[in-house]
Amino acid sequence: GVKQMIVAINKMDEKSVNWSQPRYDEIVKETSSFVKKIGYNPEKINFVPISGWAGDNMLEKSTNLGWYKGPTLLEALDQITEPKRPTDKPLRVPLQDVYKIGGIGTVPVGRVETGILKPGMIVTFAPAALSTEVKSVEMHHVALPEAVPGDNVGFNVKNLSVKDIRRGMVAG
Repeated sequence: GVKQMIVAINKMDEKSVNWSQPRYDEIVKETSSFVKKIGYNPEKINFVPISGWAGDNMLEKSTNLGWYKGPTLLEALDQITEPKRPTDKPLRVPLQDVYKIGGIGTVPVGRVETGILKPGMIVTFAPAALSTEVKSVEMHHVALPEAVPGDNVGFNVKNLSVKDIRRGMVAG
């Protein structure tokens, strides 16, 4: 699930708002109440007033928001910590599709959720219990030495056809 959150309060330049701190505070209060109900701690959320149209407080501090002491939207984004990639767990790649590519062969496609996928390794497709060797791994038409969690990849497999494996199966 979502572990970190930023709330960008947009349209602060709108005529009825006119960079108003009381209106900002009202929106923060309402939003905090809502996020608390769904299990988040509002104290850990950056509420950033911005004007997307004018670009205020997105990359640089806005002169229209003298009362606001928090980060710009870019600074808030830079404070987000990257999630840990579970490479130490067993390989799991839920298949999104399977293609037959002329001159190459069968290419299952999916997102690596856990583990590491490398050419030369043996993978088993569940629930069919079919095992085969991975010939190559590609992301955006570029060959990879290995794929890690978060990578959307296609991988060429030996001796299996598109009839053997299908969307919804999991490579492990």
